[in-house]
Amino acid sequence: MRKVAIILGSDSDLPTLRPAFDTLRGLGVEFEAHICSAHRTPDEAAAIASSARDKGFGVIIAAAGKAAHLAGALAARTTLPVIGVPLKASELDGLDALLSTVQMPSGIPVATVAIGGAGNAAILAAQILAVDDSQLAARLDQARADMHAGVLAKDSQLQQELKGTESNG
Repeated sequence: MRKVAIILGSDSDLPTLRPAFDTLRGLGVEFEAHICSAHRTPDEAAAIASSARDKGFGVIIAAAGKAAHLAGALAARTTLPVIGVPLKASELDGLDALLSTVQMPSGIPVATVAIGGAGNAAILAAQILAVDDSQLAARLDQARADMHAGVLAKDSQLQQELKGTESNG
């Protein structure tokens, strides 16, 4: 199975990206994470992207705030799917990063999740890899079934709580 590369623009992004690590681990998807800046370490960012396929990666997740050029800089150097995670890092609460990540020029797409949506980025990366991996697809199906069951259990708990309130009221 191919791996996922997670590139963080700064070490301050780690708390927001931990859900991606946890999600990929839970799905049994191998990943590597690195800190690399589109502006401060552009040669290293280019090297990561241009060598990713040869190193066994199938998807790149890039997380950055403010100008958030990291996902686009990586996408410019590879034809692997790149998923951008815009981060809250300025007075604009991530809107600047969202717009920088999603507004890519024609021919260089970046799939973009919600501001701070690292968990969804990991799920999307796994779904991309699961196109050719039936075992991973089955794990994703199970995760979806578990979410379904969890919501139904919460609803059942609410209904029981409301019935108890009615009899006491």
